[in-house]
Amino acid sequence: MLDIRELLRHLQQGQSGHAIHVALGLSRRTITKYRTWAEKEGLLRDPLPSSEEIQARLVSLQSPAPPQVTSSVEPYRAIVQDLRARGVEIQAVCQRLRDEHGYRGTYASVWRFVRNLEPREPEATVRIEVEPGEEAQVDFGYGGRMYDPVQRRVRRAWAFVMTLSWSRHQFVELVFDQKGPTWLELHRHAFEFLGGVPKRIVLDNLKAAIVRVCWDDPQVQRAYRECAEHYGFLIAPCKPGTPEHKGKVESGGVHYVKRNLLAGRDYSSPQHNIHHANQDALAWSLGTAGLRRHGTTKQVPLQQFEQVERAALLPLPPTPFETVTWKQAKLHRDCYIVFEDAYYSAPHRLIGDPLSVRATAKGVQIYAGFELVATHSRATQPGQRQTLLAHLPPHKVAGVTLTPQSCLERAGAIGPHTHEVVSRLLAERPVDRLRAVQRLLARAENHGMGKLERACGRALDYDDVSVRTLHTILNTGIADIEAAEPVTYWPVFARPAEELLPASFRR
Repeated sequence: MLDIRELLRHLQQGQSGHAIHVALGLSRRTITKYRTWAEKEGLLRDPLPSSEEIQARLVSLQSPAPPQVTSSVEPYRAIVQDLRARGVEIQAVCQRLRDEHGYRGTYASVWRFVRNLEPREPEATVRIEVEPGEEAQVDFGYGGRMYDPVQRRVRRAWAFVMTLSWSRHQFVELVFDQKGPTWLELHRHAFEFLGGVPKRIVLDNLKAAIVRVCWDDPQVQRAYRECAEHYGFLIAPCKPGTPEHKGKVESGGVHYVKRNLLAGRDYSSPQHNIHHANQDALAWSLGTAGLRRHGTTKQVPLQQFEQVERAALLPLPPTPFETVTWKQAKLHRDCYIVFEDAYYSAPHRLIGDPLSVRATAKGVQIYAGFELVATHSRATQPGQRQTLLAHLPPHKVAGVTLTPQSCLERAGAIGPHTHEVVSRLLAERPVDRLRAVQRLLARAENHGMGKLERACGRALDYDDVSVRTLHTILNTGIADIEAAEPVTYWPVFARPAEELLPASFRR
């Protein structure tokens, strides 16, 4: 700061501008300006006046104040104040002045007038600190383009960061998407890295976690809710549009990772890919980031974590959380829902209804609301059908289970004659007798298995097992008549051939 009395003493001594510049570090232009002023004020003669008088005389050196321009809205001050007091927006105030009072100025003039009329107080922020183990903040940040060894191409990568709010110790992992299964898997990896679980997770309203954004009552994804229940943490979404609510992971987490870990590094080649990036991220979290002196806490994050916060975390459950996927599906007319290119049956009474599908690596569960209506093992390939016959309409089940083997098994349960007849019918070529055999076996339900077995036995006696013959035997009741003894003699009423032929044919 300029010491004006010291400068005046040098000027009174008649020192040159160069000497004063060397002594006080002032520019030649400043020295000249004050020399001219001092001469005009008569301050180069002893004694010097008091400091208060010198300061009063310095007013003449100040630049003249710019002329004040009166706002075009000033004549309407009282009207504007009244409208603003009633909650009228600035745009509406401007329109009212034009329509009702003949105002011809611009909206910008009204806006500036209102802003001067209602000066805003600077917005203060309050830093919230938490107890050890109480909270962690999570976020994604763009990590650049990295090589994917699975798809063998360069893809956009994202850095997932979980920062403990008390110690500032953090976990970092690079991934290629922000989908639900990835989000859940990253939580599991972070908790295993920390050796415990924070009591609350503060997060953005990303779709992998939050279905419907609402400050008072957010709707959480069912899979993420299951994850929270499994590990025992609370889900605390930020208020929409307020990233500062998780500032510990925003500035000290994601931005720090991008500026320090990822800056200047290239992971876009097969020899240096995303796996190498994650190896570097692990070493960086335990080394550079973990051992630095944190700018806010003035402590070393890894030491704070090891000495205090690790013991305050919730213990890990006995088993890790199994990644779960929830999706909406519709039951189609064929009694199947489609999930990830495979088909799963559900009760036919729910055709056309929206259903919820819960899938793990090994199984698929189907819910109607909160009611579990079907459970299947996970299909192993696209297009595969997982079917429970109880889900199909009863009159349609037979058609689904119809095979030559199933028909032979049903016939064998009825009796040996039925089994023999069915075997011979199925062996016929080139006509397919499968449907005919199905209808024949169905008659056992109406006529009884015993009657069908006797009918098949009678047909075998006459070596005629055609479908028409079998149905005729069943319809006429011939099967219930005792079979005649095999014919081993000529009947007594048989006449010789000579009596049946004319004499001309006997020669």
